[in-house]
Amino acid sequence: MKFTAKQIAEVLQGNVDGNPEDEVFKLAKIEEGEKGALSFLSNPKYEKYIYETKASIVIVNNDFKPEQEILATLIRVPDAYAAFAQLLEMYNEHQLNKLGISEKCEVESSASIGDNAYIGAFAYIGQRVKIGNNVKIYPQAYIGDDVTIHDNTTVFAGVKVYHQCQIGSNCTLHAGCVIGADGFGFAPTENNNYNKVAQIGNVILEDNVEIGTNTTIDRATLGSTIIRKGVKLDNLIQIAHNVEIGDNTVVAAQAGISGSTKVGKNAIIAGQVGLVGHIKIADKTIIAAQSGVTSDITKEGSVILGSPALDIKRYKKSYIHFRNLDKIVKRLDELEKQIKENKE
Repeated sequence: MKFTAKQIAEVLQGNVDGNPEDEVFKLAKIEEGEKGALSFLSNPKYEKYIYETKASIVIVNNDFKPEQEILATLIRVPDAYAAFAQLLEMYNEHQLNKLGISEKCEVESSASIGDNAYIGAFAYIGQRVKIGNNVKIYPQAYIGDDVTIHDNTTVFAGVKVYHQCQIGSNCTLHAGCVIGADGFGFAPTENNNYNKVAQIGNVILEDNVEIGTNTTIDRATLGSTIIRKGVKLDNLIQIAHNVEIGDNTVVAAQAGISGSTKVGKNAIIAGQVGLVGHIKIADKTIIAAQSGVTSDITKEGSVILGSPALDIKRYKKSYIHFRNLDKIVKRLDELEKQIKENKE
């Protein structure tokens, strides 16, 4: 679809500086702009590109004053970045606006599906599944028996939701994530073998949760593994059985949270962090990348780093000594030598 500068300005409540009939049909970064592309300028570091870009239309701040001739038509708004973000959201909604149930999917007769649903080809919807309104389930997704998915949730291609799990409203499950596989439960025997412990709980995702690609959330042994409202999980994360993650906590890629650990609200867990099992993490805790957390964090708002993780101030002081460890050892050796010589 093509849009004119005038139409875009009306949506953004901005003003056209140039030809209001200039048309665009795609979005691009300003340094990569081509004819027919819409871009934006908000960071002064990129201003040089506006004088050479081939983009047809560029969104700029109201106070932008060009120092050279600009070939593109400008749309002036109070905040160019926010305006472009608004357009990205509109574009994304348009791209993902799918409706209807494919003839190539399999929906069990006992399942119920709400209004305006989309179910793609080769998706499977199990027995007694309850799917709310405006839910989108992309091709090759698997929704196990007795699963509930509430309104306005999107399940992308290849997602697997095991039996009895519950997915809230306005959630996004990206391709390849697995919700509700067995927790890692095995009991050692006298013969040094392991007997599997049945995992009969489930996973609950509350509202406004987003799960990245290939992230796995294990079902509880008993009870539920719970991801509270507003939580955002990146790609390639492992959440073990009976974990609970509090409201609006974010977790970056390759982090792992071991069984029965409780993470508080509004926490930030950076990439490659590891948490042992059966510990508690206070609200608003920040855990820096590659940290290994082995005990409770009880102070709200703590910032920790290292493995085993320490308060970040203590870690930085310790790191100074660690970097100078060879010099310190050399000095100790010299002192020991002097003491030995003095005794002789």
